[in-house]
Amino acid sequence: MKKVVNKTVSLELVGVNGNAFMIMGVFQRQARKEGWTQEEIDLVLEEAKSKDYNHLLATISNHCEVIDESFKTSDDDY
Repeated sequence: MKKVVNKTVSLELVGVNGNAFMIMGVFQRQARKEGWTQEEIDLVLEEAKSKDYNHLLATISNHCEVIDESFKTSDDDY
């Protein structure tokens, strides 16, 4: 699936209530926090809502990337 906007937000969807409105709200808040324009957010949300729930999840997930230093490993770990 191609990205609607060539950007990602730092957001882990695991653990977010599975309700579609909750997922879109969490995404929207994080995107605003990271400086996305309302137009960019709207483009992603419109695409997410254009089909079924699975499409919504795939679209939002495609625009999320977990950026957390604690998950990185170094060569010394092996």
